[in-house]
Amino acid sequence: MTVGGADLLDEARAWLAEDPDPETRAELAALIENNDVDALADRFSGPLEFGTAGLRGALGPGPNRMNRVVVTRAAAGLAAYLKARDGKAVVIGYDARRKSDVFAADSAAVFAGAGLRALVLPHPVPTPVLAFAIRYLGVDAGVMVTASHNPPQDNGYKVYLGDGCQIVPPADVEISAEIAAVGPLATVPRGSEWDTLSDDVLEAYLDRAASVVSPSSPRDISVVYTPLHGVGMDVLVAAFRRAGFPAPYVVAEQAQPDPDFPTVSFPNPEEPGAIDLAVAAASETDADLVIANDPDADRCAVAVPTPEGWRMLRGDEVGWLLGYHLIRRGVAEGTFATTIVSSSLLSKMARDHGLGYAETLTGFKWLSRVKGLRYAYEEALGYCVDPAGVCDKDGITAALLVAELAATLKAEDRDLGDLLDEIEDRYGVHATGQLSPRFTDLARIDAALELLRAEPPAELGGRKVLTIEDLADGVGDLPPTDGVRLWLEDGARVIVRPSGTEPKLKCYLEIALPPGGGSPRLLREHADNSLAMLKRDLGAVLGLP
Repeated sequence: MTVGGADLLDEARAWLAEDPDPETRAELAALIENNDVDALADRFSGPLEFGTAGLRGALGPGPNRMNRVVVTRAAAGLAAYLKARDGKAVVIGYDARRKSDVFAADSAAVFAGAGLRALVLPHPVPTPVLAFAIRYLGVDAGVMVTASHNPPQDNGYKVYLGDGCQIVPPADVEISAEIAAVGPLATVPRGSEWDTLSDDVLEAYLDRAASVVSPSSPRDISVVYTPLHGVGMDVLVAAFRRAGFPAPYVVAEQAQPDPDFPTVSFPNPEEPGAIDLAVAAASETDADLVIANDPDADRCAVAVPTPEGWRMLRGDEVGWLLGYHLIRRGVAEGTFATTIVSSSLLSKMARDHGLGYAETLTGFKWLSRVKGLRYAYEEALGYCVDPAGVCDKDGITAALLVAELAATLKAEDRDLGDLLDEIEDRYGVHATGQLSPRFTDLARIDAALELLRAEPPAELGGRKVLTIEDLADGVGDLPPTDGVRLWLEDGARVIVRPSGTEPKLKCYLEIALPPGGGSPRLLREHADNSLAMLKRDLGAVLGLP
């Protein structure tokens, strides 16, 4: 069997000879000794793709895994890219996943060896702290070693440039070419002189974070918080204290960083069961609010009490609430932005208040580049409430703004549910949902998209399909991307695309009902029923169980 034109075992032995990590060396040596062709083929099936999210994948030996060889080559390629553009300095952050500190140290050594100034944050931090540090320190790039909310076996390597934004084309392609040009690991120079920063950067971040809330707004709010075994707790608690809020009650079982994420099946607050411990604590303590961060604290989830029990708000609902709160607080200029897979309600809110509005492809790598950006969100629990401070999603500042909004409403004898009623009464009911099947056979994802392109349905959920757009062709001002968008009668919409970070097909659905058609409760029931029919029919078209 051959991979890339080389004998598989020979390629594995060559990798083994230059791998500096005893753990991955031992794993690879065992696979070679046992002649485990299938496992070797998986690890050597090709390099991890360096894209707009940098690198992300399972830990292990070989070019198709995250390991010290892959990270060293990535750092050397990034260093070459920066030096060709007269770059001088890079700041590096890392979370508490397996090997994150090792990958950060390897990167610092490679950057130093290339003649760049390498600045390493002093301990595991949330991703937004690294994004803040780039512009605060005035460096040319930033690297965050994290796999965000991926499974425990994964890690990743996220790259930002000096504007504090994640890389987009053509930078990703150009960096990838530099990585491909890196020679044997022994030829990559490594230095020992890099700077480990003090906590001054974190202190500056906390000062900036506290400034997102008004000094005169109410602070009486009881919050239960979980960092989901990630790195958010110390920073969020410090941010609440600095902003003048009572300290949140932290879920003890999930408080400390743990790369095994032992209390959850999947470390993503969107996943069923992930915030059950927080909800139980909130019920016991009669809290006003539950807030959860994902493991690198760039996302923020919110749950609220209802007469039927605690309910986690959808990402779109939190996005509407934060946007409406900023408007109520007096935001009078700038652009509100969201992605094409998020709800259309924000566009109506911005237009109603004379604000600019923009839609981008999925991801803050695109949202952060919107001209005149004042506020942005994506339905996957990502919110940018202070783009002048952190031009990326930030689960810490989003949590502060949610706490301020909830405290303000509490002082008015109202809650977040009441404000959602007000928003829907004004802009209509917008029901959004997802189908996100996970595949072991990645070919099925491509096949499902090709089926939609070749044989689009005439009707979904009792609504005629009016238009189908192949996003790979580029639509409007959007750059080409793999995906399909279907417009249905009465403003309904479906978007289907492959996930950029997981082996999933992501299907985003929206039913939009205009205001004035009845009570919000009855309209929600109608919209939810329509959404369920849409999900059912789309699943049948895609051949999902």
